[in-house]
Amino acid sequence: MIYQRFKYRFFLPFIGCLLVVGCEPKNGYDASISANNPSQVDLAEKPIRIPKGKLGTSDKKGMQPLLIDKRSSDTIPSQLVDTDGDGQWDELFFLLDLDQGASKEIGLSWKEVVPKWQERTYVRFGVRSSESDTVNPAKKDTFYPKELPGVMGYQPYQTDGPSWENDKVGFRHYLDGRNSKDVFGKRVSAMSPRNVGINEAGVTEDNYHVMEDWGRDILSVGTSVGIGGYSLLIGDQLVRLGVTQRDSANNVAATTFEVIESGPLLSLMKYDYQDWAPEETGRTYRVTETTEIWPGMFGYHNAVVFDNLQGDEKGVIGLVNIHTDQQLQDMEVGDFTVLFTHDKQTYEKEWYLGLALIIPTSVYEGWMEAPQTGQLTNSFLAKVNIEPGKPMEYYAVAAWELSDPGFARKDYFKAYLEEFAKQLGVEPELKMKNGH
Repeated sequence: MIYQRFKYRFFLPFIGCLLVVGCEPKNGYDASISANNPSQVDLAEKPIRIPKGKLGTSDKKGMQPLLIDKRSSDTIPSQLVDTDGDGQWDELFFLLDLDQGASKEIGLSWKEVVPKWQERTYVRFGVRSSESDTVNPAKKDTFYPKELPGVMGYQPYQTDGPSWENDKVGFRHYLDGRNSKDVFGKRVSAMSPRNVGINEAGVTEDNYHVMEDWGRDILSVGTSVGIGGYSLLIGDQLVRLGVTQRDSANNVAATTFEVIESGPLLSLMKYDYQDWAPEETGRTYRVTETTEIWPGMFGYHNAVVFDNLQGDEKGVIGLVNIHTDQQLQDMEVGDFTVLFTHDKQTYEKEWYLGLALIIPTSVYEGWMEAPQTGQLTNSFLAKVNIEPGKPMEYYAVAAWELSDPGFARKDYFKAYLEEFAKQLGVEPELKMKNGH
């Protein structure tokens, strides 16, 4: 076989699990969750989300759920997630293994103390408020047009902006006006050190382009938008959300970034780009972005909303092609279109790296190649139909041969993508029974 099954899970917010609520006392449990996989696809670490309102929490203030697989008596790690950042949790999140056609019974008990689950995702975000300051961890920051590193003379952000990872791969976003997305290749499943991007003096330093035990930055981004960065095609004009390193002023009036959740099972970040005025368009947009990562997959999920659209725009999602001369390949898997490259496309073309975008076919409108000069270059760009207020959703994937030797082979990477995309369309059926 060219492909061995990975442990990963999939979720798109517009694909919800069927949740039926009933009432039935369960011996030893406050509630019971019945899960059924009606498909012919095995599910491994499938993300499950149950809204707070379905959990009977009115008298459970300060308590946490403990989940037990009734058949094996194993505990199932879970996380209470604050989806909107208001300081109150909104949903229960956990991962489910469920073979095709199989069912599982899960008991839920409310406890004052639950185990501390292994950290399998986290967000690293550090801010240096002035050239004389050291970097401090932060949950939120707003970036203004005149704060470009080339103007101020120093980099305000650890790793140029937030970085996030799971047990398979890491990514980073250039919050310093460029708004590209880069890749941290991982050689270990443990989380990388908190001080990556900080030197011994406590200030920002590019120290992650050398190999460490955990891995390193492996992707050259340049003036592309990296893997999963995005912007707009307005008529025939390709514009950039933000600027390049050579520019002296940003075209976004204010960019606010916030860490909503950071592990152990789910990390969630939000960006708010206010008054984006693309050059030579006479237009102003607002863009909001939500990024999520969870264990087991070699990628992340993104949802982007554009406001103030005028009807002639297409969303574009980037796949950098600086270190490959191979053509972009595509395939349809279920309800999704997968665009991918596989080559020695890391720095110095030293290692094999597979890069991919997974997009709902219903909104996919083909692809184009960015020009070699201008504000947005060196990218294959997926074109996506967008509507005001409706999220543009997709996955971005980066699979490095030092994370899994199989990824040195194109057929292995392609098989992973096929299995990954196949699971996106599976909706487990859930029935919750609350005890009394």
